Amino acid sequence: MKFANTLALSAAMILAAAASAADRGPQDAKRAALERGKYLVQTSGCNDCHTAGFIPSAGKVPEKEWLKGDAVGFRGPWGTTYPANLRLYFAGVSEKAFIADARSGRMRPPMPWFNLASMTDADLRAIHRYARNLGEPGAPAPAYVAPGEEPRTPYIVFVPQAPKTTQARRD
Repeated sequence: MKFANTLALSAAMILAAAASAADRGPQDAKRAALERGKYLVQTSGCNDCHTAGFIPSAGKVPEKEWLKGDAVGFRGPWGTTYPANLRLYFAGVSEKAFIADARSGRMRPPMPWFNLASMTDADLRAIHRYARNLGEPGAPAPAYVAPGEEPRTPYIVFVPQAPKTTQARRD
C-alpha cells in the first residue's frame, strides 16, 4: 500500500511539474524575446541616436528613457532629420509592417537602414516586442526639415568637411 501511495504521489508531482513547465513555456519565450530585443537595441546602436544624451553619457541613460527620440537633428543635403521616437512608432505599427519598413530602404540619412534590412525576421520581431514593452512612449521627435529650410533645434552637420590645409592648396 505504501508503494502504491508513493507511486501515486510521485506521478502527481511529475504531472504537476510538467504542467508548471508548460505554463512557463510562453512566459519564458516572451522573456527570451524581450532579452534578445534589448540586446539587439544595445548592440545595434539604436540608442546612440534614438535615446537623448546616450552618446555623451557613455550609455548611462536609464532604460526607462530609451528610444524616446531626440531633438538634436542631423543636417545634410537631404535636409534635417531627427531620430524618431521609436516607442511611438512601434506603438502604432504591427510586427509585419515593421519588418516591411525595415526592408524597404525608405529611411532618411543618417539612419543605417541597410543594417536593419539585413537582420533576420526573428531579430526584427524581438526589437519590435522589446520597444513596445518599454512603457510610456513620450513625445514625438521634431518633424523633418526640408533642404534649404532652417531647423529650429540644435543639429549636427552631417557632411564631410575638407581640412583647411587641403582647402588652402586648392586656392
